[in-house]
Amino acid sequence: MSALGYDSEDGGRRAAAMYTLIGAAKLNNVDPQAWFADMLARIAGTPQNRPDELLPWKWRDDRQLEQDA
Repeated sequence: MSALGYDSEDGGRRAAAMYTLIGAAKLNNVDPQAWFADMLARIAGTPQNRPDELLPWKWRDDRQLEQDA
């Protein structure tokens, strides 16, 4: 096991993907945990031609519209 806890190259790639998603959420002023939990709950029901609806900046805009209503 490496010092970071990743036993393989694949583990490191998965971690890099997660850090990228968390960073994208933070850059868009979105709580990463709230966004990720909601995205995982909605992903199965999202049409394959509309994955952009799950991205942090779109999620933020949708949540803002809900709060303003």
